[in-house]
Amino acid sequence: MTSRERFLACITGEKADRLPFVIQWGPWGDAHRRWKSEGMQNDNDWYALFNFDPYQVGVPVNSGICPPVKEEIIADEGETIVFRDAHGVVKRDRKGSTTMPQFLDYPVKDWKTWEEHKWRFNPDSHERFPANWDEIAKNLKNSEALVTVGVYPYGFLGGARTMMGAEAYLIACALEPELIQDINETLFNLWFKLWSRIFEETRVDHIAFWEDMAGKQGSLISPKMFRQFMTPYYKKLTDLAHKHGIKMISVDSDGYMHELTGLFLEAGVNVILPYEVQAGNDISYLLKKHPDLIAFGGMDKRAMAKDKSAIDAEIERVKSITKLGRYVPFPDHLIPADVSWENYQYFVWQWKKMIGKKD
Repeated sequence: MTSRERFLACITGEKADRLPFVIQWGPWGDAHRRWKSEGMQNDNDWYALFNFDPYQVGVPVNSGICPPVKEEIIADEGETIVFRDAHGVVKRDRKGSTTMPQFLDYPVKDWKTWEEHKWRFNPDSHERFPANWDEIAKNLKNSEALVTVGVYPYGFLGGARTMMGAEAYLIACALEPELIQDINETLFNLWFKLWSRIFEETRVDHIAFWEDMAGKQGSLISPKMFRQFMTPYYKKLTDLAHKHGIKMISVDSDGYMHELTGLFLEAGVNVILPYEVQAGNDISYLLKKHPDLIAFGGMDKRAMAKDKSAIDAEIERVKSITKLGRYVPFPDHLIPADVSWENYQYFVWQWKKMIGKKD
């Protein structure tokens, strides 16, 4: 079977020769530097040595901010730098580090700044499709990997949050719901128009949304707000996907996803990831509770920072979940610097053995 055929079998409940062997996230930069110091020969060996299956190929159409905001360095502070990124967000970050940056300012603060920013989400911008789109569309039809639209930062919370910041977004949900609705209506119109054309002109297997809308405590918004601000738009896009035979509609969100899982399934999503173990997610429980759920991720990356017996125990735990079906295991986010190169290799070889991939 091709990698695509294997994924689609998992999604539809058909029999596959084995589970997909893919990795969604690799190492943090600090972990990568550690592995190089511990004997990793080439920058991509963390991936290339293990013969992972092809996962997905993106459709090279700009489904987001277009044109992007001009990136600029605002201040060089020695060890840190303040800069504006392509989304218009001002950040402070350490030079040469891959820690999370400090978010200082966002382009959308109120109705006025939203109206000034809104033009960048015009679906008819000539810059959205590449000049050789016809050739690309033809080639995508023959891909042995999943053909995907979306990913970061495309979502009906993630999109507005990227423009506003989490705190301002949450306040606006309560105090200025019309603003949030207008942002989401704009994003919906953008995606519906772009993706309708893409679906007509090439093969798409997967729509990927990014939300990051939970912490260890659970969802950032209530079920009522979810159904108000997100469900109607998700349903329209998932209906469009189903009309075109697209079987995989995923959401990527960190945090504790137990409450949100049912809400996303209700909205038409069928794949959720990465189900971080340290946030308290229990994939076995969720798969049993929700017969329509397909779970991705859920391998506790913290086991790699311990010893081989801890890794073996984690592989056995995950193996028991795979027996339930509707599950594709891989580490539950970026791999941190407390993981040695030796332990990472051992983890991946044991994981590959569990999957049953021979080559």
